[in-house]
Amino acid sequence: MRMTLSERIRHDFESRILSGTLAPGERLPTEQELMELYGCARMTVNKALSALSAAGLVERRRKAGTFVARPRVHSMAMDIPDLGAEVAARGQAYRFALSRRKLVRAAEAAVKWDVDGEVPLLELSGIHFADDAPMAWEHRFVNAAAVPEIVEAEFSSPGGWLLEHVPWTEADARITAAAATGAEAKALAVASGAPCLCIERRTWRGAEPITYVRQLFMAGSYELNAHFGPSAGMR
Repeated sequence: MRMTLSERIRHDFESRILSGTLAPGERLPTEQELMELYGCARMTVNKALSALSAAGLVERRRKAGTFVARPRVHSMAMDIPDLGAEVAARGQAYRFALSRRKLVRAAEAAVKWDVDGEVPLLELSGIHFADDAPMAWEHRFVNAAAVPEIVEAEFSSPGGWLLEHVPWTEADARITAAAATGAEAKALAVASGAPCLCIERRTWRGAEPITYVRQLFMAGSYELNAHFGPSAGMR
């Protein structure tokens, strides 16, 4: 389907924000400048900026202009990692083995998430490998109403695909020690009860929930890095 001009303007700036070309706090061109750039009416520009604002990607300040929103991170100022990139950076071969991919209603999902029970969620689970050795077990739900394109998308890993295609504006994370049980222990090829690092994370784009993920890392397979200053950008 061909995009309308307002959708094209929104997409252009969403892509620039997502890629980091436009940094948090940076000012967008004025409405007049956008009208001249795209050869369109003020109403078209306003519709595009309103869509970016509703998604939580920009802040519109009266008499000041439109600025790239700063992401709000709860619990810890922690980057959301691309596990594939991290494994590759260590000089290891990465792959993700998908074991489950199914659309479910939120009411059917065994996850505490603030979404309506009728919202469709894409349930994903699988194993992250480094040099063909199991590194982490992942169980994820993605809001298919907010990100419909992921339902049929091809990806090397769901987390990497989301980082590349879907900007987030807010996140929280919970980090605990956990014992691998059942399918987790079998997937990681460890004994039931083996100690693991468990990370649970949720992200939002504006008011829209985007994803919930639970990742269980084998002891010694993952190093957690965090910072306690302003986020460097939307990741």
